[in-house]
Amino acid sequence: MRVLLGTLWLTLACSSVHATLSKSDAKKAASKTLQEKTQVSGKPAQERGLVVTDLRAEDVVLEHRSYCSAKAHKKHFAGDVLGYITPWNRHGYDVAKIFGGKFTHVAPVWLQLRRHGREMFEVTGLDDVDQGWLRAVRKQAKGLRIVPRLRFEDWTYEDFDSVLDNEDEIEELSRTVVQVAKSQHFDGLVVEVWNQLLVQKHAGLIHLLTHMAEALHQARLLVFLVIPPAVAPGLSLLRIELPEPWSMVD
Repeated sequence: MRVLLGTLWLTLACSSVHATLSKSDAKKAASKTLQEKTQVSGKPAQERGLVVTDLRAEDVVLEHRSYCSAKAHKKHFAGDVLGYITPWNRHGYDVAKIFGGKFTHVAPVWLQLRRHGREMFEVTGLDDVDQGWLRAVRKQAKGLRIVPRLRFEDWTYEDFDSVLDNEDEIEELSRTVVQVAKSQHFDGLVVEVWNQLLVQKHAGLIHLLTHMAEALHQARLLVFLVIPPAVAPGLSLLRIELPEPWSMVD
């Protein structure tokens, strides 16, 4: 009985204990929380002294949401600017609408090109296409070109080997790509396939992509080719020289 009562008393005593932070502890915790500005600013970052070489993390956190609404669409760079938008980061869609004027091209990561057999191609990812967003972005930023990324998805070595030197396959592939781009009201495509093949196959790949580019241009569509840095084992970055036909790439 004494053991039972002792255990019961200990249980009740422990259940009545509550942990609280002292005022000094609360101040320390609050001091570690960096402040953020949530309202827009009347001045651009240059005039607020934010474009510096000795940037502090605290300043980035404080100012990263405080953009100048009057300058949101003004482009300071003379060249072309292409921005990627990923479906898994929905905030990118809002950024494109707010700062669309700072870009010349926007590439939503939407599309995949798949091969299902001889002269059988399909562009998937169309469920991610948001026509309402396309209209809204174009309304906010006149002249902005929408060029979704198209990746060759689930292609085997045999798929490439069957297509690269077959004119009928290449023609059907190009027709499929152009048809989708036109029907979805895109301005062109950003093609990602270069690093999926060994260097020995790049000549055949250039042959395929040249035909695709010609078909897209005939339909008054743009085409961009993504070429990542070429790295060989034990070597630094290699220089890539494209043949003359690729002067047609936008």
